[in-house]
Amino acid sequence: MAHVAQAKAGQDDGEKNMAAWLLGIKTLKIQPYLLPPLGPQDVKVRIKALGICGSDVHHFETMRCANFIVKKPMVIGHECAGIIEEVGSEVKYLAVGDRVALEPGISCQRCGICRDGRYNLCPEMKFFGSPPTNGSLANKVVHPANLCFKLPDNVSLEEGAMCEPLSVGVHACRRAGICPDTNVLIMGAGPIGLVTLLAARAFGAPRIVIGDVDDCRLSIAKNLGADEIVQVSTNIQDVGEEVVKIQNAMSSRIDVSFDCVGFNKTMSTALRATGAGGKVCLIGLAQSEMTIPLTLAAVREIDVFGIFRYRNTWPLCIEFLRTGKIDVKPLITHRFGFSQKGIEDAFRTSAAGGNAIKVMFNL
Repeated sequence: MAHVAQAKAGQDDGEKNMAAWLLGIKTLKIQPYLLPPLGPQDVKVRIKALGICGSDVHHFETMRCANFIVKKPMVIGHECAGIIEEVGSEVKYLAVGDRVALEPGISCQRCGICRDGRYNLCPEMKFFGSPPTNGSLANKVVHPANLCFKLPDNVSLEEGAMCEPLSVGVHACRRAGICPDTNVLIMGAGPIGLVTLLAARAFGAPRIVIGDVDDCRLSIAKNLGADEIVQVSTNIQDVGEEVVKIQNAMSSRIDVSFDCVGFNKTMSTALRATGAGGKVCLIGLAQSEMTIPLTLAAVREIDVFGIFRYRNTWPLCIEFLRTGKIDVKPLITHRFGFSQKGIEDAFRTSAAGGNAIKVMFNL
């Protein structure tokens, strides 16, 4: 597995490869990161753009994200793109100098789930910056060539890095069967809610309503093309009243709801707002356990399902960006360089939320 090797393994090619190591709670330090030898089907990529994900912030603030616990120093980051510097002996379709977006997860490709095509659920997945696997906020990484996707000339490296969060929205829309017949409700206007909005529109959704507690995020959603926005509270007692507001804003049946937050209240709202026979997709994972009105949803035959990351999404994401069907550039609100001060400031900015949507490193 290309990027699983520890910092002490591998060879130094003369130029010291530096990476952002998570050493403890809110403690990041740029330190050397020696790469493993290049395998015959690997490429060496100089990372040029990397975005901070919510999971990175969880690791930074608590040394864990859900059941993934950081137990030893780890290179952080996974939303990335760069330029190929070296190719393995068996790599035929990529060349030195190619600009590529990297899909960050290496599945085993042998288990029943992988053979079934649902490789994102592989129990042996090695995923950049998900413990214990080192991530990609580094000068260079080694990665399998088949997980590196060439970018067209009109798609920037920053946009290439945005393929990772966009993939979550694309995978959700595929699972939900979004099409020109589907009116969509999105709960949560954070980065994942916003890429789900962009993906749903690209898939043809004619009408999209988005709800959030933050009016700043809602105004961004409106500027990105949401038909209506609804400000909601954090009080579970307000669900009934807010469902009426959301349904009125849609002014039509809600066919599919995406919960991009994952709280009792957001999921309860989605289940109650969705029309009979509709679908509710849980994307956000804020709570590991929820108390929700499942029986009321069952008697209206609401299909409830989840997604985990994505699979086979990079080519479609790149095509959406190439054609202009999706524009992710407005989501990039802050940029930082790759320095000790830069990584500290960037993570503080991302963790603070506020008007920060996507914080991007330019390396």
